[in-house]
Amino acid sequence: MTHKPVLSSLSLIFVVWMICPSVFAQQNNATDLQSNIFGEILEYAKLSNAAYSNRSTVQKTAAEYGYTLSHFASLSKLNVSYYVITNDDKQTQLIVVRGTSNAENALVDIAIQLINNDDFGIRLHNGFALSAEGIYNDIKSKLKKGYKTRTTGHSLGGAVAVILGMYLQNDGYLIERIVTFGQPKVTNITGSKKLDSLEIWRVVTPRDLVPLVPPLEMADINNLNIYWHSGREIILLDGKQYSIATGIDSMLRATKFLAEPLSEKNLQHHMMSHYLALIEAKTSDAEWVPYKNDFSTLLPSW
Repeated sequence: MTHKPVLSSLSLIFVVWMICPSVFAQQNNATDLQSNIFGEILEYAKLSNAAYSNRSTVQKTAAEYGYTLSHFASLSKLNVSYYVITNDDKQTQLIVVRGTSNAENALVDIAIQLINNDDFGIRLHNGFALSAEGIYNDIKSKLKKGYKTRTTGHSLGGAVAVILGMYLQNDGYLIERIVTFGQPKVTNITGSKKLDSLEIWRVVTPRDLVPLVPPLEMADINNLNIYWHSGREIILLDGKQYSIATGIDSMLRATKFLAEPLSEKNLQHHMMSHYLALIEAKTSDAEWVPYKNDFSTLLPSW
């Protein structure tokens, strides 16, 4: 019994490689993302954090970055809130989706089965997809078609922001970038490949559990229903250091932490206040360090 999770993890890695070897492809993750990205990431983080506040706070935060608030809405039936800010000089519009302030609820809510989504022909987390569709239907008459469009959000808001980007791209909007914080998984391996056309930056902290669940499960192999992340994962390390991971490297981060019991201490790693502190430390002279998966965590202790 002690070694069953270890063998399952190793078996799963092999099966994923057989199914979709492209997820193991080596990528040059550092050279095209420079250390000065953290000024931009801080902007997205502050705007995502403002989504938890009122209209006045949103207006003030948006103004700091040259935006004006053009729409502020809450869809009560879907329990989702969002806002839109616009910079007419730069012909840019940004959609910010509010997440959940309760990380424990987030961990429970996201661990459900993927279902078929007819709009994109892939399997998606149903709750996130419904929220994204609801926002899209509410917002599309208010957006400017020729403007560069960005989406962002924290936690479940980040997951909705990714799927919302798909709706907008399908409708002809120029999606410049999607930046999420502590975002849970939204689709499976096949679905993640369909998201490759979007530039997604997933900002995470090393011990935030929300981006790591649901974990890889052998039972899901039978119908290729493995939850899988898309885009580039920017891992906020201590001080000025950060790493970047994609594909299997990103997925295997879960190995070390998912055995930990849920507690107030590890839930703090999901909070926007924690993200903001780590990002602010990197806005000057950030140091990229190679990401290394500790594969020894997959091996039994004899």
